[in-house]
Amino acid sequence: FGSSDCSSCGQCRSKGGSVVSMTGGGKNVIPNVHFRKVNGMQHGRHNRVMMRTWLDQAGRKKRRANNRKAKAAKLSPRPAAGLLRPVVHPPTQRYNMKLRLGKGFTLDELKEAKIPAKLAPTIGIAVDHRRRNRCQESLQANVNRLKMFKSKLLIFPAKSGKKGVKKGDTPKSELQNVAQNTLKEIIPVERPTLRVKARGITGEEKDEKYSAYKKLKKARSNKHYLGSKMKKESEKKE
Repeated sequence: FGSSDCSSCGQCRSKGGSVVSMTGGGKNVIPNVHFRKVNGMQHGRHNRVMMRTWLDQAGRKKRRANNRKAKAAKLSPRPAAGLLRPVVHPPTQRYNMKLRLGKGFTLDELKEAKIPAKLAPTIGIAVDHRRRNRCQESLQANVNRLKMFKSKLLIFPAKSGKKGVKKGDTPKSELQNVAQNTLKEIIPVERPTLRVKARGITGEEKDEKYSAYKKLKKARSNKHYLGSKMKKESEKKE
């Protein structure tokens, strides 16, 4: 064990004195096999550490559905999704082309829609006084969202009887058999489809005037034969 020489081993000198028995020879990966783990599990009594079962998938699906129904029944006749949220662009260049729901409407958006900021939470509209409008397009989109919500809004009296009816409440005749809004976003977000479907090439696109391929091909050929053309023209002049 004290010697650094491996002359006693006959296997290591099989090919011109090079060590090939351990590595297999050539430019291959050096073996570094982790025999501790076998088929995604570990040896010994902890043989299920690497495994994650999902045997209750169907049961969880049923439980989530029941929870949604219970939540909707508790909030009825209000929308099952809760408060109305604005449509915003997520931060950073990676996600700013997408659309999603934000925290709450700005004070400017509520002002444009002619909804008082203190009244908004009482009629199911989320308010976020910290958010700022960075462009006119997003401001107008959320104002239109508020106006659509306001046009479909039905306000139930806080108390029964004539004394419970306040100014702005919906008439009793319109409150019969009102269906609950069970949509996830109350008013669905119109997300633009960025994918372009495949289609056939039109005759106009095949024309050399509009074909980029034909233009590049003609430019390459003109460049290739430019020298010979100039030579022929000079010979004609002589």
